[in-house]
Amino acid sequence: MKLHWQILIALVAAAIVGSIVPDAGWWIDAFDLIGSFFLNALKMLIVPLIVSSIIVGVMGLPGGRDLGRLGGKTLAYYLTTSLVAILIGLFMVNLLSPGLVDGEPAGDRMGLDAGTGQVLEKIEGKGAGDVIGIVLRLVPPNIIEAAAAGQMLGLIVFSILFGFLATRVPGRPGEVLKDFWDGVYQVMLQMTNLVMRIAPIGVFGLVAEVVAQTGFDAVGPLLAFFVTVIIALAAHLLITMPLMLSLVARVNPLKHYAAMSPALLTAFSTSSSSATLPVTLDCVENRAGVSNRTSSFVLPLGATVNMDGTALYECVAAMFIAQAYGLDLTLGTQFVIVLTALLTSIGVAGIPSASLVAIGVILTAIGLPLEGVGLILAVDRVLDMCRTAVNVFSDSTGAVVVARSEGEPTRLVASGR
Repeated sequence: MKLHWQILIALVAAAIVGSIVPDAGWWIDAFDLIGSFFLNALKMLIVPLIVSSIIVGVMGLPGGRDLGRLGGKTLAYYLTTSLVAILIGLFMVNLLSPGLVDGEPAGDRMGLDAGTGQVLEKIEGKGAGDVIGIVLRLVPPNIIEAAAAGQMLGLIVFSILFGFLATRVPGRPGEVLKDFWDGVYQVMLQMTNLVMRIAPIGVFGLVAEVVAQTGFDAVGPLLAFFVTVIIALAAHLLITMPLMLSLVARVNPLKHYAAMSPALLTAFSTSSSSATLPVTLDCVENRAGVSNRTSSFVLPLGATVNMDGTALYECVAAMFIAQAYGLDLTLGTQFVIVLTALLTSIGVAGIPSASLVAIGVILTAIGLPLEGVGLILAVDRVLDMCRTAVNVFSDSTGAVVVARSEGEPTRLVASGR
């Protein structure tokens, strides 16, 4: 049975059991133990998984002349659209405030244990209030201490630099470095798969505890969170992408939507950019008319570093949890969320349950507990399908934009252009 069905069954079972058992006693302690064990397992993965995935991802980027022109255009497009997607998510979550119910924080309804004061102390301890502090944390004086303290920005920047410079090590030492980090990454993928096998049990513990203590009050905030993400994803898919196609690539957006419809449907049904890649390649080459030279370079790279929908989702989720705690995050802290989501998107695209790991990275970076992650899983499956479709469409748009910048005619050129 697939994992999402197991999680769905666990959610239903947790709702039933949580509504039956009393709201105090050893039942609650047992649920708390199960949920805490799962969250600790996720925390255990974050640092080695992020470091190894980013290093391997950066070391795997193509070099030479390709990277100089074609690769440069591709990376610039992916970073730009990911940043725009994150900012759309940030705008929507601030506008709609899904973590507030009637102006009050939804933390009590969602069964979030940590008090606002306690969480606020942790955030203040991150020093996210000013731009100077953010810049300084990009270069931590002690990388081991930064990892232990959960200072993810510095860790991510270190990993990007390490991966980039490792590609310049010649001969046998360079090969050993690449093989070593690839091995670490493969082991971490296996550990992630192992932890995700117990995800249904962990979700059962987290949700059963909340239902037992608060009833079904958490449904309202989660529904508001779901709607906020959907609106933000729709804005990126239906506004940002068409503008890129019409203004930058000078092609007809409606033609591109029609050309990519098989890939979008496949992405929506599989929730996997990698599994959709053969269909995406076929649509971009045979229906949109992009050359194999461009599509075979841009699209596989996009499956590695481009996650517009996921980056948007991570930002909204982190802000939603902060709102639920009643925290009024400063612009500096919100900037940390944006920057962490953008940098994290470079390396986590190929990781199973990538969004779960990435949300953990962002929450750790700004000092928020991970206990809200388990509740978000209740609506994650449908959102995963939606954001994967956005990811794939952004990849295909990137292929068209790069192709047009290279002088290719494609089959999507708007009339009169």
